[in-house]
Amino acid sequence: MKLFFDFLPIVLFFVAYKFGGGDYTINGLTYHFEGIYVATAVMIAVSVMQVSISWLLFRKVERAHLITLALVLVLGGLTLWLHNPDFIKWKPTAVNWLFALAFFGVYVFTDKSLLERMMADHIQLPQKIWSRLNIAWILFFIVSGLANIYVAFNFDEDTWVNFKLFGMLGMTIVFVIAQSIYLAKHAVEVSK
Repeated sequence: MKLFFDFLPIVLFFVAYKFGGGDYTINGLTYHFEGIYVATAVMIAVSVMQVSISWLLFRKVERAHLITLALVLVLGGLTLWLHNPDFIKWKPTAVNWLFALAFFGVYVFTDKSLLERMMADHIQLPQKIWSRLNIAWILFFIVSGLANIYVAFNFDEDTWVNFKLFGMLGMTIVFVIAQSIYLAKHAVEVSK
């Protein structure tokens, strides 16, 4: 359920892009809405609702959701205001590179990696394995950001929207499975 909640803005962006654009007649006047702008507006609204619901139900909001919301508001807002989809196309890269920076910063400036801080209560690993995993996540976020830029600015908008949902999700799933296989070789479950 949490995974669905995390991916809801991306999924609804995709649905709004595919089905929300077109011509609409209101009070005898016909208006044309391009899918990318409808999708961007939907993603902004859903991201705000996601953070609000999290706060109302749990009295806390994950940092990842706050970072994403800030980027959606800024880049999505610029996309709608300036009527330029390039801004929203940068959002996945900005999110991924900020996560890479966070993983790198915590790794360099503290005694534990961010991954170790998140998972150490559940599994035990040698320090070198935590370091390798952290570096793998940093590289994954950098590569994901680069892949987004490549697809966004070398292919048509429809291809980018499909990649944003299916390609990036697929990359993440493959990476998490590979990480799980690697972890299984080295992990010791922590009993409570």
